[in-house]
Amino acid sequence: MTTVDGDALKAWVGRSERLDDVVTPTPLAALAATLDRDEPPPAPGTPIAPLRHWLYFLPIHRWSDLGPDGHPRRGGFLPPVPLPRRMWAGGRLEFRRAPRVGDAITRESRIASVDVKQGRTGTLVFVLVQHEIATEGEIAIVEEHDIVYRDVARAGEAAPTPRSAPADATWRRDIAPDPVLLFRYSALTFNGHRIHYDWRYVTEVEGYPGLIVHGPLIATLLLDLGRDHVAPREIATFSFRAVSPLFDIEAFAVCGKPNDDGTLSLWAQNARGQLAMEATASLR
Repeated sequence: MTTVDGDALKAWVGRSERLDDVVTPTPLAALAATLDRDEPPPAPGTPIAPLRHWLYFLPIHRWSDLGPDGHPRRGGFLPPVPLPRRMWAGGRLEFRRAPRVGDAITRESRIASVDVKQGRTGTLVFVLVQHEIATEGEIAIVEEHDIVYRDVARAGEAAPTPRSAPADATWRRDIAPDPVLLFRYSALTFNGHRIHYDWRYVTEVEGYPGLIVHGPLIATLLLDLGRDHVAPREIATFSFRAVSPLFDIEAFAVCGKPNDDGTLSLWAQNARGQLAMEATASLR
């Protein structure tokens, strides 16, 4: 098992960085095509849909700075956690205003906390990153991003059985993921992590049964399902949590329903009806 120096990692708390970008139309059109959405080409001044800010502020690292898993080597802005598996575990977002095509945007990021815990499968490290995305001098999006690091699975260790997803969906979209979908999303987000496109690596080195569907991709599909059914109302807040992975070897579904309090419950489930991601959205 890998040894983790929690005190050394906590020295990263408070570290910050600022990135600048411009909302260009091509990534938005490319994501719409990737998700098979019939949307007009984004013209200058068009407000971007929720979560499309993930197409910007991309992690541009030189090839020589990448580790064997395709991720940047540890250190820099994020703490140098020595555990090999890294997962985008969830997040919480507040959409105050929508950046528009052509806008200059900035992102201020800060490491809010680093926590080391012992779980059933060994050491876990939880990193909370806070982001503020601004345009025209005003904060447009506030985001908290949960990252979890864990060790490789021990030989013979069985993954816990995910709990059943809700059975009362009002809306549902079935998705048949394939390597092309995952590759295109990786390319759009400049994500070099090999678990999403390298079958041999993900099955032989990481020990998974297939290519892993990106957590942000699942979250985007969930939020799109919700907003498509509540238009013209807009999404005000969104929170999501990954529960269990989805793979390219079988179909999955994104589901949702409206709640009596005006919020939306959204979830993704695998082919056996087991929960993969759960989310909640509020409207304005």
